[in-house]
Amino acid sequence: MSKRNTPQRRHTILALLAEQGEVSVDALAQHFSTSEVTIRKDLAALESNGLLLRRYGGAVPVPQELISEPTQPISPYKQAIARAGVARIREHARIIIDSGTTTAAMIPQLGHKPGLVVMTNSLGVANALRELEHEPVLLMTGGTWDPHSESFQGQVAEQVLRSYDFDQLFIGADGIDLERGTTTFNELLGLSRVMAEVAREVIVMVESDKIGRRIPNLELPWSSLHTLITDERLDAQAAEQIRARGIQLILVPLEN
Repeated sequence: MSKRNTPQRRHTILALLAEQGEVSVDALAQHFSTSEVTIRKDLAALESNGLLLRRYGGAVPVPQELISEPTQPISPYKQAIARAGVARIREHARIIIDSGTTTAAMIPQLGHKPGLVVMTNSLGVANALRELEHEPVLLMTGGTWDPHSESFQGQVAEQVLRSYDFDQLFIGADGIDLERGTTTFNELLGLSRVMAEVAREVIVMVESDKIGRRIPNLELPWSSLHTLITDERLDAQAAEQIRARGIQLILVPLEN
């Protein structure tokens, strides 16, 4: 199966697991005429979504007592914004993906972009990238773990970032202040600013309901931003203010 058939293959793995009660890596690799590495990534992805449990050489169903409520799905607007972000990435680009649900929504589509180098400070992003059948070169900032943002922060992370240069930074925000720029509840701001310094294009990805929020902590001023991707619900007056600052504003329709 090609990479375009990855969801179909994983669906079939679950069907085989339900029918047989257990599956093995080598048998699945033979069944799908693919590599054991690909099957292990499939099992890792399915386990991360709570759909099975891996064991040595294969996988078994999740015990009923361990099954919990499913996680909240990503909104259609976030998915549309994520698709618009991926569309801006060139092959063989060097990019930074910050932590956040909107930026993380990009990851399933990155396997179709050959030759990527991706830096992140998020374990969630890193683990999701590793599940791709054709994963990019992965770089991690390291640093001090911040449980509030679920990402690495601090001077070590900043030093690592300054050792590289990147084509694009994809970053979210808790709010967009029309006067100041992106805002956040997190008081650890240094790493985001270094990310913006080392990227040639800073792309902010937020749903339109965050635009106009006034949150105390300024993360990135308008002067550090190049592109804002949001959805078509944005108020026309707010859109005009953003464009007047020289920002490329991309309004994504839901049907995309």
